[in-house]
Amino acid sequence: MTAYVDAAPAGGPVPAGGEVLAIETVGLVKRFGSTVAVDGVDLRIPVGGVHGFLGPNGAGKTTTIRVLATLLRPDGGSARVFGHDVVTDADAVRARVSLTGQFASLDEDLTGAENLLLLARLLGYSRASARTRADQLLSAFGLTAAAGRQVKQYSGGMRRRIDIAASIVVRPDLVFLDEPTTGLDPRSRNQVWDVVRALVAGGTTVLLTTQYLDEADQLADRISVIDTGRVIAEGTPGELKASVGSGTLHVRVLDPARRPEARQLLERVLGVPVTEDGDPAALTARVPDGAPTARALTALEEAGLPLAQFALGQPSLDEVFLALTGRPADRTPDPEEQP
Repeated sequence: MTAYVDAAPAGGPVPAGGEVLAIETVGLVKRFGSTVAVDGVDLRIPVGGVHGFLGPNGAGKTTTIRVLATLLRPDGGSARVFGHDVVTDADAVRARVSLTGQFASLDEDLTGAENLLLLARLLGYSRASARTRADQLLSAFGLTAAAGRQVKQYSGGMRRRIDIAASIVVRPDLVFLDEPTTGLDPRSRNQVWDVVRALVAGGTTVLLTTQYLDEADQLADRISVIDTGRVIAEGTPGELKASVGSGTLHVRVLDPARRPEARQLLERVLGVPVTEDGDPAALTARVPDGAPTARALTALEEAGLPLAQFALGQPSLDEVFLALTGRPADRTPDPEEQP
């Protein structure tokens, strides 16, 4: 993707004295009536890269972002962005951040070019420089051919790209991307991923909320897992996978009719539950380090149960998520979590 982060950054120099983090929260709390949406969240996110904010619907991801973006006042704790308090120094925070929500927020009756021109003029560009900046962004996001079309005629992937383009007319130091690929097809998701990588290459820090574990695995340098308003784990994708303390054994028996027999034998030798997958020949088990997997395979061979496939690997983020939260990731849009 063409470099496009050549506009001046939104903010000035960071405050002097000590380490300044992109985001720092201590005991952050936000309530809605009797509901505690954010319950003591602690974050320390350095400048640069992508930090994943991963959790099920209703976990508090969007509410936390709204507080950090100064759209909501916290009810407890503190939050600072590049050293600026989100309550007492909200204007300084807003000068350095941009928020792209879960749904396109542009004027759908205007063309893509008109939307970018309007925003550039509102942000202080001259007429000529606004045109130049709009053209740069349209080209960088692969939207030049669609520049003259109304946004309501754009595909889902094009809408997400124009929405992100609009959020960086003036390049922010920090971009909040709230589930940017929800509902997109695989090709459009990959295009948005390229956008995120280009943002980071240009020096912007990204806080990415997502329910797609493969997305966090692809993009995030570090991940905070949030559930019921609390951060329950944090680390690199590799560290989170290692924290589960087990690998995953996948086998496919040559004769699907004998899968139940193979499952019982594996459970007896490995001493762990073995699940029957949707594939009528497949079996899966989470096995701890040092499990007798070689002996299990030998036992299958001696019992006359040949395998068509065998794999032993690190757990996926899906399995980490299940181990941490006790339930799989919920990918259904939640109206309470939409901005």
